[in-house]
Amino acid sequence: MDHIKSAIRTIPDYPRPGVMFRDVTTLLADPGAFRAAVDLMVFPCAGRKIDKVAGIEARGFILGGAVAHQLSVGFTPIRKRGKLPHATLSQAYELEYGTDEVEIHTDAIQPGERVLIVDDLIATGGTAKAAIRLIRMAGGEVAGCSFVIDLPDLGGAKKIAAMGVNVTHLVEFEGE
Repeated sequence: MDHIKSAIRTIPDYPRPGVMFRDVTTLLADPGAFRAAVDLMVFPCAGRKIDKVAGIEARGFILGGAVAHQLSVGFTPIRKRGKLPHATLSQAYELEYGTDEVEIHTDAIQPGERVLIVDDLIATGGTAKAAIRLIRMAGGEVAGCSFVIDLPDLGGAKKIAAMGVNVTHLVEFEGE
């Protein structure tokens, strides 16, 4: 895991003072770290029935697409409101100052499909909780959530676990 953690760039005071932004674009640019991260995200799925991977915009698309490829399953994008061209299901979530929404196509998940949700980072859990609600709204079962990074001080993983969803991550960073 040290190779993965060291491949993640930290940008101080972004997007606001006091925040240490964890940038996975450097991990994605490192072929060994990227491959290791995807392999480690796939490993807990061995022997489990997964029908689809849903990736949360935008870095979750990259990671989720690679995980879906490794699992030989379909991929569903979870996008910000207004970005999908067909009929959608929508779920609002709380931001620090207001709300936002994420969407999936109404036909993206079939009833009973087991869906793994993938993103680069779990912080407060707002977007991941909205993604779980979307999958359930569509009739799917959330098989778990997989992240490269957990920021445990912000409590998102605990909130997801409280929804009855298994959460895995590869590395942790303290603080925001």
